[in-house]
Amino acid sequence: MAGNEWINGYLEAILDSGAAAIEEQKPATVSLRETGHFNPTKYFVEEVVTGVDETDLHRTWIKVVATRNTRERSSRLENMCWRIWHLTRKKKQLEWEELQRLAKRRWEREQGRRDATEDLSEDLSEGEKGDALGELVQAETPRKTFQRNLSNLEVWSDDKQEKKLYIVLISLHGLVRGENMELGRDSDTGGQVKYVVELSRALAKMPGVYRVDLFTRQISSPEVDWSYGEPTDMLTAGAEDADGNDVGESSGAYIIRIPFGPRDKYLRKELLWPYIQEFVDGALAHVLNMSKVLGEQIGGGHPVWPYVIHGHYADAGDSAALLSGALNVPMVLTGHSLGRNKLEQLLKQGRQSKEDINSTYKIMRRIEAEELSLDAAELVITSTKQEIEEQWGLYDGFDVKLEKVLRARARRGVNCHGRYMPRMVVIPPGMDFSNVVVQEDGPEVDGELATLIGGSDGSSPKAIPAIWSEVMRFLTNPHKPMILALSRPDPKKNITTLVKAFGECRPLRELANLTLIMGNRDDIDEMSGGNASVLITVLKLIDKYDLYGLVAYPKHHKQSDVPDIYRLAANTKGVFINPALVEPFGLTLIEAAAHGLPMVATRNGGPVDIQRALNNGLLVDPHDQQAIADALLKLVSEKNLWHDCRKNGWKNIHLYSWPEHCRTYLTRVAACRMRHPQWQTDTPGDEITAEELSFNDSLKDVQDMSLRLSVDGDKSSLNGSLDPVTASSGDPELQDQVKRVLSKIKKPETNSKDTEGGKLENVASKYPILRRRRRLIVVALDCYDSEGVPEKKIVQIVQDILQAVRLDIQTARVTGLAISTAMPVSETIEFLKSAKVQVNDFDALICSSGSEVYYPGTYTEEDGKLFPDPDYASHIDYRWGYEGLKKTIWKLMTPEEEENSNLYPSPIEEDVKSSNAHCVAYFVKDPSKAKRVDDLRQKLRMRGLRCHPMYCRNSTRMQVVPLLASRAQALRYVPFCALEIECCKHVCDCW
Repeated sequence: MAGNEWINGYLEAILDSGAAAIEEQKPATVSLRETGHFNPTKYFVEEVVTGVDETDLHRTWIKVVATRNTRERSSRLENMCWRIWHLTRKKKQLEWEELQRLAKRRWEREQGRRDATEDLSEDLSEGEKGDALGELVQAETPRKTFQRNLSNLEVWSDDKQEKKLYIVLISLHGLVRGENMELGRDSDTGGQVKYVVELSRALAKMPGVYRVDLFTRQISSPEVDWSYGEPTDMLTAGAEDADGNDVGESSGAYIIRIPFGPRDKYLRKELLWPYIQEFVDGALAHVLNMSKVLGEQIGGGHPVWPYVIHGHYADAGDSAALLSGALNVPMVLTGHSLGRNKLEQLLKQGRQSKEDINSTYKIMRRIEAEELSLDAAELVITSTKQEIEEQWGLYDGFDVKLEKVLRARARRGVNCHGRYMPRMVVIPPGMDFSNVVVQEDGPEVDGELATLIGGSDGSSPKAIPAIWSEVMRFLTNPHKPMILALSRPDPKKNITTLVKAFGECRPLRELANLTLIMGNRDDIDEMSGGNASVLITVLKLIDKYDLYGLVAYPKHHKQSDVPDIYRLAANTKGVFINPALVEPFGLTLIEAAAHGLPMVATRNGGPVDIQRALNNGLLVDPHDQQAIADALLKLVSEKNLWHDCRKNGWKNIHLYSWPEHCRTYLTRVAACRMRHPQWQTDTPGDEITAEELSFNDSLKDVQDMSLRLSVDGDKSSLNGSLDPVTASSGDPELQDQVKRVLSKIKKPETNSKDTEGGKLENVASKYPILRRRRRLIVVALDCYDSEGVPEKKIVQIVQDILQAVRLDIQTARVTGLAISTAMPVSETIEFLKSAKVQVNDFDALICSSGSEVYYPGTYTEEDGKLFPDPDYASHIDYRWGYEGLKKTIWKLMTPEEEENSNLYPSPIEEDVKSSNAHCVAYFVKDPSKAKRVDDLRQKLRMRGLRCHPMYCRNSTRMQVVPLLASRAQALRYVPFCALEIECCKHVCDCW
């Protein structure tokens, strides 16, 4: 131990004087085994359990206690102290690294916000620049609330009955079914599953909603019930019209199970990431088919596209971003729990490095999925303000202050140059109160429990719920008011502090009982370490404070027992408590309020909003044991206060009902659709009115304007006009209304100098060949040399593929060919000429990393020059700011000290030949100085710019394309997306 005497002194201080004397102990060199005044129990409880929280240390401690040999025991104890020291040092190191990372991130965010504000102010007048600065200053000023006013929105009401909306919800992980949900079976099958199923049912019952599809994973595995392998599961039939007739055969709410990943395995959510693209393709096929079916039923023969696509959790958010991008339908996101927040919490514990956390939870893939979801989402729904400010505020893609600046500019009709932040709104989860029986206070209620147990007149007791008997067998006097806590035995739920508060407050013990519903268990030894530790601690505290006969802790309960448990507590004039250290929302608080129970809840998180809405209890600091006891005693002892809280809860509980939730939800979605490019106009301020939009607010109103993704091959004319007769059923008034709406919709830019001069072919024959294809072979040209030029061997590969297709006479006519490449169309054509291959041998060319799609033989001038699909160009223009993006990228890629110096050239140079209206291309001159893609993407997001940067062509080029553009998404766009596609991919570097 030479040179480390201070360590010897530290360990000796532990053994000699206990944890309390560490700071007073001076370094010494006395051997650890020579001391004999160590209080190991006190040290272990105060320093190990509360400080390090390592399960394996607990096992070691058990071995230490069980060792009878003094020498061996001392040796193990010394080894354990070393481990504690090592873990403590590791924790401090991780905390320091995290502080450094957070400080750097704060600086980068502030820099990004300032850069964005400066760039946005350049196109303003001097007076407007002052306004922009004022907006930023105002945004930086803290406000008491972050609630948006609904007064300016048209609230969804029963007069929307004439609408026929199709809504898509996505929740991928866990076991999802409508009946007998296996909640709590594993960490993936919990509250989110219940929420999305109930939301689907509730939305289907709303006026104007025709069909709701809840997409999830199809699982045909012996590990789970056969019902999870069924492709479709009806949740509820469609509503009836005013005459009591069914509104349609496909109406209602359905679970749609899409097969993706291994069919015979049930995978936890961390293992689903490689199969997201497979799900998107399957979901897209279902939507195309259902849109056509609904078109026949309610769309007058025109496809009915989804009104909104709503992703739940990161995996579904990633999927919804891709699906909504392919369909050009507004996307809504609900995070439920967030990856960055979880990562921070795990790092604070100090038990795992960032690499270990990522290996276990795939946390970085999850975070990137959440960032991508923010890129694509029009609306993000949260349960509380705290989730917006403290959780989503951790993400690159959302900045509260910049969002307010951009929103203010949009209100004034000022161009934001492609910068965007999604709207965040608080919509508390809905609940079904149909089974809740509200009983006013009275003698019959006060005496209900006594009557059920057995009256004083000697009459036999009435039948009572089985769970009541299970609870009351623990209690000496079950008539006393019941303090009820219902949660998992998780350390974060803070149950042990509650038991201590109850045990150390004699007036509370004398006045009330405590009931702890801590999940289900058979054997504590078989439980996970954290849950088992909490249960063992609770049992020890009950013994320590001699709480036998005062505390109930049943081993089992069913989901159907929960309402009866609330009713039992309410009948004893009890109180519900949620003492969690942090509670994201607090659904149990609302359930308890619905059953007439006042609450005591943590002041950290969602309960603050719930208390503000219901005004039915008290908030406490979960770390303050005395405050918890005082609040419980106050509510139990002051009857007037108890009755006031009970009545307030009942009076305001409708705010959390499903109809109220769905009404707010549909109101917000309608507002975000007004901001979607589907309804953007050519002139700022010339918005489509709600009245004009309301005549038939479905994507069928503009037919294929949203997607240009053909179901039956019919297309509108090139300039984007539509035949109003097809959308209005011949009604002259509706025809005028259709014309007025369509005149305000932004027309796709065609890049054509003369669309009426016969240079372009009629769009009606846009896909004459593709509609006859039943199979498509996609050749990915991605084999380049060090200069970014296609290697010669790829020429032979292309020739071999063409020859193979032509030799198969039976399939040649129904097999299509497409090229997908990062090269611009000019270089692609030159490559094909060098291979002696005709361009017209291919049905489609996807060029410049998916920023352009060409159809040889269609969209051509008389001299044979190809034109990109103008519909696709309009489709991917969503959130694309070309000039502002070029300027920002150049600034980010050029170090500050090099900007005004010719001695240090930029590592990139603009590639004009490869650039186009939707692709910013650069030569990479010095790869060692070029930024990493994820770093560049992060900085662009912080500045409100949404796009896809990538290095391609053997890392000799950098290309930036719009959010909706990519080579994979281009394949989903083209009209053969529903066909069988085979990809001949060769050394693909940016697919």
